[in-house]
Amino acid sequence: MDIRQVPSPCYLCDLGLLRRNLELLGRVQQESGAEVICALKGFALFSTFPLVRQYLKGAAASSLHEARLARKEMGGQVHVYAPAYREDDFDAILGLADHLSFNSFSQWRRFRERVRASPRPLSCGIRVNPEYAEVGTDLYNPCVPYSRLGVVASELREDELDGIEGLHFHALCEQGAEVLERVLGAFEARFGRYLARMRWVNFGGGHHITRQGYEVERLIGLIRAFRARHGVRVILEPGEAVGWQTGVLVATVEDLVHNGMDIAILDVSATAHMPDVLEMPYRPEVRGAGLPGEFPHTYRLGGTTCLAGDVVGDYSFPEPLRVGDRVVLEDMIHYTMVKTTTFNGVKHPSIGLWTEDGTFRLVRTFGYEDYRNRLS
Repeated sequence: MDIRQVPSPCYLCDLGLLRRNLELLGRVQQESGAEVICALKGFALFSTFPLVRQYLKGAAASSLHEARLARKEMGGQVHVYAPAYREDDFDAILGLADHLSFNSFSQWRRFRERVRASPRPLSCGIRVNPEYAEVGTDLYNPCVPYSRLGVVASELREDELDGIEGLHFHALCEQGAEVLERVLGAFEARFGRYLARMRWVNFGGGHHITRQGYEVERLIGLIRAFRARHGVRVILEPGEAVGWQTGVLVATVEDLVHNGMDIAILDVSATAHMPDVLEMPYRPEVRGAGLPGEFPHTYRLGGTTCLAGDVVGDYSFPEPLRVGDRVVLEDMIHYTMVKTTTFNGVKHPSIGLWTEDGTFRLVRTFGYEDYRNRLS
C-alpha cells in the first residue's frame, strides 16, 4: 500500500489481508462443523461487513448498541451476552437476538418469563466459569479468583436449567489450540454432566487462529471430537483473529524535542487511540524501526495529549526523524478502533480501506461535533 495516499492520522484496513483471515476462519468453520461469528468487541469495522458476512455466520454482541450494529450491518446470527442486562434495554435486545446468554441464574430468573413471551424464537444459554485459564495478565483473565464472569460449578443448580439450551465459556486471550485443549478438559470435568441436555456450547473468543504458527488442524480436531462426544453445535466468536494484522495506524511527526533523549511527538495518542499500549501493556511494532540502539537514531514516540504517560515506546530508526515524517504503527485494527476515545479533544484518526484493486478509500473522518456530542 502507498502510505502517501493516506491522510494522517488514519486507521487503514487492507481488505486483501482481511479476506486472507476470513478464508482461514471459513475453512475452520467448514472442516470442523463449528459456527464462527465475529465478536464486535474486538472487530467492529462495519464498512467491511459486506466482506465478512461472505465467510462468517454472524456476530457476537455484548450490549444493546452492539446488538443493533450486528443486526443492521452484519446480518446473520446475532448472539448476545452481557455481564448484566439493563431493565430498559432488555425488550429491545429480545427483538434483535437469536442467541441470548445470561451471566447468572439470578439474571435468568429475572428475565426468563419475558424470553418465553417473546414472539421471536430465542435460544438461551448460561455463561459458566471453568475456573481454569492460562492468561498471563489478570486484566484480561475472566477466570481469576472472584471473577464476576460466569457461574462456577459449585453454584450451578441443575433444577434451574429448564429453558437453557446452551453453555457459554470464555477463558482464552490471544492463545492457541493447545491451551483450548486444556481449557476444554477443565470445562468438561466441571460441566460435562450437563451437556446431554444442551443443544450448543459457545467456546467464546481469544482463539488466535489467524496468527502464524497457530495449530489449525489441532483446533479442527478438537471441535470435531467435542461435537462427536456430546452431539452439540459448537460456536466460536473470535474478534482479534478476524482483524489480526489487517491494517495500520498512520501517524505524522509533529515535533522533535530533547530531554535526556530524543523525543518525537506524533499526531496520535496511546491513551486515546491505542489504549491497550498502556493497559496490556505492550509495545506495538513500528514499520522500519527497531529496538532502542538497534539503529543509529533512537526516539521516544509520544502522543499529543496532555497525559504525562501518553507514550507509545522507544524505537530506533536508520535515519533521523524529521517533522512531517510518516510513522506507521502496525496491527492497529483489532481491539484498537473499538476502544478509542476523544480524550483531550485531540483529533480522532480517520478510517480508510485499502481495496483489493490497490486503491485507497476514505470511509470516515471525525471533527469537532464528534467530540462535542459525547459531552453536554
